[in-house]
Amino acid sequence: MGHSSASASIHHVSLIILSGILSLETIKLGLCSDDHNVGCIDIERKALLKLKQGLMDPSGRLSSWVGEDCCKWSGVGCNNITGRVNRLDLRNHYWFDYYGPTEHALIGEINPSLLVLKDLVYLDLSMNYFGGVFPSCIASLEKLKYLDLSGSSFVGVIPPNLGNLSRLFYLDLNLGILETDLQWLATLSFLKYLNLGGVNLTKTTSYWLPAINMLPSLVELHLPSCSLSIFPLTLSSINFTSLLVLDLSGNKFTSTVPPWLFNLTKLENLDLSYNSLTGKLPDSLGYLKSLRYLNLSDNSLEGPIPKSIGNLTSLE
Repeated sequence: MGHSSASASIHHVSLIILSGILSLETIKLGLCSDDHNVGCIDIERKALLKLKQGLMDPSGRLSSWVGEDCCKWSGVGCNNITGRVNRLDLRNHYWFDYYGPTEHALIGEINPSLLVLKDLVYLDLSMNYFGGVFPSCIASLEKLKYLDLSGSSFVGVIPPNLGNLSRLFYLDLNLGILETDLQWLATLSFLKYLNLGGVNLTKTTSYWLPAINMLPSLVELHLPSCSLSIFPLTLSSINFTSLLVLDLSGNKFTSTVPPWLFNLTKLENLDLSYNSLTGKLPDSLGYLKSLRYLNLSDNSLEGPIPKSIGNLTSLE
């Protein structure tokens, strides 16, 4: 099965999670209905303008950011009753080149004026070019439930105060030149989606699994190419039993596939490719009857394929 099909399958799961998150709030994005009679708060409008002033916008994506009512601006959503900005979506939907920004990318630095938007629930700055140190000020937006900073060229250490965002359901920091020790994850017990793809987790390679195991609501976990070298063979009790997607591809695991993995019976997508896993696949592989996508390629596995793979009748 090709990666395109896998991506489509994983994307389907992500959309389910996303729809659940968005249903928690009445959020409008760049739209005004007839019953919208509250304009945006002036101090928040000025904060957005400061953010715009610090960015190069070669394709004019922020050209609608004029006038008094910032709730009508592209990418901005407001609460219908209070008029406060609760959603900011500046994702670059035209990003195709991972080697640099496209002509549609916003370029510059994130102005701390963003902190004025205290009611933000949804923040997406992904696939732009905000090169520079990770903006620790974002950790002060404590009402956030959705945060996507993937592919935005941030560098350095992920600030531990990100743990202040205890309401987060969705966190994507994929494709940054970042490192972290994961200790800040402990307070994010509502997380359903976590993507730290490419983040250097060398400092946490001995305890990354216990850190993840503190996230009981987790449905999707993406830790590809994180320089992890230890794949613990034992886990006394599994808390993330609702996990549907697990991507640990491109790491440095050299052990056998750990037995506890086959207790994740709700898994639909499992990617352990591009490691150096050894040994034989156990018959317990057949326990994963919900699997739709399985990738074990580019490892050092040996021996016969277990007959129990015939139990995986949902495989696509």
